[in-house]
Amino acid sequence: MSSTASLSDPEKQGTPSANEVHALSNDANGHVKARKVTLSDVDVAAAVTAGKDLSAVDEKEAKRVRRKIDMHILPLMCLIFALQYADKNALGQSAVLGLLQDAHLTQNEYNQLGTIFYVFYLAAEFPQNYLLQRFPVAKVLSINIFLWAVLLLCHSAAKSFAALATVRTFLALTESAIMPGFMIVTGMFYTREESVRRVGSWFLMDGIAIIALGFIAFGCLHIKTESFEPWQWLNVIFGLTTLVASILFWFFFPDSPTTAWFLTPEERVTAVARIRVNQTGVENKRFKKSQLIECLKDRKTWMWFFYAAFSQVSNSLSNQRGLIVAEFGFTDFQTTLLGCVDGVVLILAVVFSTILASRLPNARAYVGFGGYCVALLGAILVNTLPSRLKVGLLCSYWLGAGGSFAPFVVALSWVGSVTAGHTKRVSTNAIMIIGYALGNSVGPQPWKTQYQPRNHVPWTVISVCWAMSGLTMLLIRWYLVRENARRDREQAAAASALREQQGGKEKHEADEEEDGEEVYLEDAKGEEIGKVDKAFLDLTDIENRDFRYVL
Repeated sequence: MSSTASLSDPEKQGTPSANEVHALSNDANGHVKARKVTLSDVDVAAAVTAGKDLSAVDEKEAKRVRRKIDMHILPLMCLIFALQYADKNALGQSAVLGLLQDAHLTQNEYNQLGTIFYVFYLAAEFPQNYLLQRFPVAKVLSINIFLWAVLLLCHSAAKSFAALATVRTFLALTESAIMPGFMIVTGMFYTREESVRRVGSWFLMDGIAIIALGFIAFGCLHIKTESFEPWQWLNVIFGLTTLVASILFWFFFPDSPTTAWFLTPEERVTAVARIRVNQTGVENKRFKKSQLIECLKDRKTWMWFFYAAFSQVSNSLSNQRGLIVAEFGFTDFQTTLLGCVDGVVLILAVVFSTILASRLPNARAYVGFGGYCVALLGAILVNTLPSRLKVGLLCSYWLGAGGSFAPFVVALSWVGSVTAGHTKRVSTNAIMIIGYALGNSVGPQPWKTQYQPRNHVPWTVISVCWAMSGLTMLLIRWYLVRENARRDREQAAAASALREQQGGKEKHEADEEEDGEEVYLEDAKGEEIGKVDKAFLDLTDIENRDFRYVL
């Protein structure tokens, strides 16, 4: 059922009057109003589902279709995300494999490479998200993956700060499409409850990538060639692997459930019907200025921005990791192999957090806050343990890295679940990822030579950011709880007012008419195709008062 409060002001307090209810719900004769829309106005799923009874979908059939979707899209998403994380962290392993000496880099220049990457990652977010909305998602991602593979190969020829800065700049422009693209795809194919584990599954690959990167880097240390150094071999290996992955992605990854090559027409209807409960639809290729404006005015958009910015300052640990562990007192060979343990820690953290977030009701913020508490404990121990306890310092580092990594996984699935309207969702994703890039660009700056070997200042900065991240997650939850309560009050008042107007009709009869407006899809010739479910009208979470925010 929908609330019939005014939609012009998303922050409007209180409940609608009886006159407002009547005006929105009924025509002059008290009948339910109807209107017609074209496909450009609504979600692409409307063409697949118009006139069909979506409530009749069999639960067993829905689960079978979900398994089929998992089998066809998750492996490719996991592969690409693993390669992306490995590519980003290859710079940190390259530092251990001789990059600093061969390219004559100072510590500050090395830090600048991390900042440069994320500054241009940030700059590319809105253009990339616009392309992801206007054109087929899989094709946009495939082209970017191919270009990033070529740029990785170019890394092996870069032997100066200027050359490395250039290839890192263009690498950032291409990789900036991956995370928002995957967030869009996850929302297209999965329900809000399912998305936590699916986002967790491709973030889980970060841990696998770290393990693989550690072994491959260790192997590269044993490659003896006169004119090619181990760090160059590392970039060639990952560049070629990514090149093959881009070709697979182009041919096998679907653009949406409404066109997925591996689903029959009947299965496409089931795939779309499954996600109707999200009230977020699949996608709409028309950019809607009104949804962008709503996104910019929505308070929670900026909460997500600040959360991402604070949380990702600590992502500098990924590139600094090799230097940090070496400064604890471990050799280059030990440091390289211990990177595999980093991967195991991240895998365990992601598995534990996603299981908790998906099984405990309304617990996303609490799971994230708990992760930051663990990370803060690790940071405090790194700053206070004596230098002779190098194993203790290493374990404390793992607490910090693992504890802080998992909450962002939960947040990525959460933001897509509380934002509806395709243009608004894409714009919110872009703003959040801009915050992500901002935090990552600032993160390397505290890691200066004068703070080595214990790096007390950078660890203190990171601790403050972790505390702010955890508190921001709790703030987001409080805001969403308040908004849900407001909508419940609106709905109750609207139902009561409608029953009074209609002279004491039975509750279920009044409820049936409370939905207000029936919408029918028409084709290019103006002929009616069928009734469209409200979930596929491409309404935003503020316009659709049926929408309830998951917690």
